[in-house]
Amino acid sequence: MSDFYSAVYKAVKQIPKGKVTTYGRIAAYLGCPKMSRQVGWALHANPEFMEIPCHRVVNRFGRLANAFAFGGAEVQKELLQAEGVKVTDDTVDLSVYGFDYLNESIYFDTTESGRL
Repeated sequence: MSDFYSAVYKAVKQIPKGKVTTYGRIAAYLGCPKMSRQVGWALHANPEFMEIPCHRVVNRFGRLANAFAFGGAEVQKELLQAEGVKVTDDTVDLSVYGFDYLNESIYFDTTESGRL
C-alpha cells in the first residue's frame, strides 16, 4: 500500500460519525490539493471497510458516490442516515454536515506518514 493511500485512510478515520467530507478536502488536508481523484481511487480500494468509513466521503457538491465501492449510492445513503446525516436526492448539505479538517479540532497522528 502506498504512503498516499495510508494517509488517506488515516484522514478518513478522523471524520466523526454524523459528518461527511469531500475528496478534495481530504486531498487538500494531505497537502495534495489536486489529487482528489486519487483520494477516490484509494477509497475504492479500501482494505478495511469496517475500520475506514469511506461512506462519509462525498463529492464537492455533497453528492453520494455512484460507484461507492461497497454497494453503491443506496448503501452509502443508508450508512449515512444511520449516523443521523440527512440525505436528500442523493445529496448531503455540506453546510450542515460538512467536516473540514482545517477548521475542526481533531487529533491527527503525523508521526508515520500523516501529512504528505
